Amino acid sequence: MDYLIKIRRDLHQIPELGFQEFKTQAYLLDYIRSLPQERLSIKTWKTGIFVKVHGMNPSKIIGYRTDMDGLPITEETGLPFASVHQERMHACGHDLHMSIALGLLTHFSQNPIDDDLLFVFQPAEEGPGGADPMLKSEEMREWMPDMIIALHIAPEYPVGTIAIKEGLLFANTSELFIDLKGKGGHAAYPHQTNDMVIAACTLVNQLQTIIARNIDPLDSAVITVGKISGGTVQNIIAEHARLEGTIRTLSEESMQKVKHRIEALVKGIEIGFECEATIDYGSMYHQVYNNEELTKEFMDFSRRLADVQVIECKEAMTGEDFGYMLKEIPGFMFWLGVHSPYGLHHAKLNPDERAIEVAVNMLKKYLSFKGNRS
Repeated sequence: MDYLIKIRRDLHQIPELGFQEFKTQAYLLDYIRSLPQERLSIKTWKTGIFVKVHGMNPSKIIGYRTDMDGLPITEETGLPFASVHQERMHACGHDLHMSIALGLLTHFSQNPIDDDLLFVFQPAEEGPGGADPMLKSEEMREWMPDMIIALHIAPEYPVGTIAIKEGLLFANTSELFIDLKGKGGHAAYPHQTNDMVIAACTLVNQLQTIIARNIDPLDSAVITVGKISGGTVQNIIAEHARLEGTIRTLSEESMQKVKHRIEALVKGIEIGFECEATIDYGSMYHQVYNNEELTKEFMDFSRRLADVQVIECKEAMTGEDFGYMLKEIPGFMFWLGVHSPYGLHHAKLNPDERAIEVAVNMLKKYLSFKGNRS
């Protein structure tokens, strides 16, 4: 698997943000076009790629999706193949995801199965969300899979482990941006102003009461305000403040309830502080819900493999826009163990590259099992 490790390291050096994956797309296309082309058809969509491997006697299309984009993080790994793009890093494992997909594509371009395979290289998973518009594209509608699968690296599990469960795997997620506009002024005359720093602090505290007092204790939801900005200098009362955060819930009903309560509390801030407020929910991701029948079949199949340990995991508050594809196409996602002391989105994340071989070998066998009728 040395060639796949080289690919992973090449891709790791050129992380790009959502819908800006121009170098990444070009690198992938160069490699894909170097493969035997007899059974391959290639289409591009924005910065994404579709590759269809035509089967020998197809009756269905099996989809495999990988994401492509990086994150706005300054890498701190110290690796010789660290990112060469300033303030950009593959800190969520998408470089491994793409390498695994290319390993599978390489194998099946030379060893076709009965059914068609569709490899979906999807941009903008980290934001603003590429799965939903890609799913609706003419290109994918023409090659719509009958089932689709994907994986995500998991630093907390050892190499050789996959973790999965039937049903809900990842949460519903939504970004949250709230802007408050009041009246600024001199710090010596607070009575002549409407201080938006005070309004923002009050709102942050109020937002936490939604989880504590409006969501069923047996359900789960999270509101996190990760960034507050406001004001200009220390002796001027702030005219503007901005809150940036995220909402995560395990049910669509709870997501709607949380948003309803946020809007009510923000309306109260407007009245109480005599200010103007706007709410923007940014990117919203649908829950990742694994098809029970296909997931159980995959778990049973994987348990028969000598070099793979299958763990039935719990649902996580992680967000993944692959959920939009699973909303329309039966399939599943699973965690792939990569054993790293640093978690996802950490500037020092360094996954164990041996996981690439584990995933490729396992999925070669599974896709052959699903796509061959003899």
